[in-house]
Amino acid sequence: MELAKFFQSIIEQDKCAVVICNLEHDIIYMNPAAAKKYAKRGGAGLVGKSIFDCHRAHSVEIIKKVVSWFVESKEHNIIHTFHNKKENKDVYMVALRDTDGTLIGYYEKHEYRNAEQGGIMEGIE
Repeated sequence: MELAKFFQSIIEQDKCAVVICNLEHDIIYMNPAAAKKYAKRGGAGLVGKSIFDCHRAHSVEIIKKVVSWFVESKEHNIIHTFHNKKENKDVYMVALRDTDGTLIGYYEKHEYRNAEQGGIMEGIE
């Protein structure tokens, strides 16, 4: 079964911003939530640009350290990088690996702590 279309649908339906980078730190994909969230910085136009152009020097150093940590071991795959109090979310960096475990890229994962608004299955009749 071809899973790629299912994985693409999952990531495109995610309400959280997902920005995927290759090992050269180029943005290779942004889901619709990311394009919207980062619209003032260029939105989907950031694809093909360096993730470093979107971050301050301190954040660039953290990204480099985390990617080095990912390279050290196939077991190093996710790390909490910070909690954003303003948006009440935790932020993680996640390693992306091919089938033999070789690091091929990474992405930032956001997990919001706020409860969803509305009732269960609102809008379904």
